[in-house]
Amino acid sequence: MIAILDYGAGNLRSVQNTLAELGCEYELARDAAGLRKADKIILPGVGHFGQMMRALDALDVRQALIDRIGAGVPFLGICLGLQALFETSEEAPEVRGLGIFEGPVKRFPMGARVPHMGWNELELRRESKLLGNPKAPLYVYFAHSYYVPENSRTAAACTYEVPYTAALEAGNVFGVQFHPEKSGPVGLRIVRKFLEV
Repeated sequence: MIAILDYGAGNLRSVQNTLAELGCEYELARDAAGLRKADKIILPGVGHFGQMMRALDALDVRQALIDRIGAGVPFLGICLGLQALFETSEEAPEVRGLGIFEGPVKRFPMGARVPHMGWNELELRRESKLLGNPKAPLYVYFAHSYYVPENSRTAAACTYEVPYTAALEAGNVFGVQFHPEKSGPVGLRIVRKFLEV
């Protein structure tokens, strides 16, 4: 069973529509029990890091998420869902992330226009289960003001004032800073690849 964690994220409906278009059955998980039943977990996200983490804590799903990821359940974090994997964010320094990976989420430099919105080409950094072996450039849609710096798990990067992680992969954990649910056929293909993991 594929679970989409429903904590009130604004892009939830778009993610549901993407799975429906792919003919994929799913359930909305709204508690720890729903996550414990899941064979795969998708964490969508738009908005504010602090609000998202407080919403997850209000549902009492933080530890269940950490446990399921640690147990090897395939996980896909979208936008804020990717950022949630890290320890902290400059958007809400007082709020803890899931801490699956070390390090902070950073704000784009002060001179940059934020949010960074629009289509950008992915710069592949290494082999990727999600991105495959594309024959043509991959353009995807972004909308964000904060970013994860490039690191050893970065599968693809983009540059907006600074280079940043656009997609990461580490074992069963996948994250994308862009919105596959708003990225047309390329986005559909990326979600399908996750469903096939």
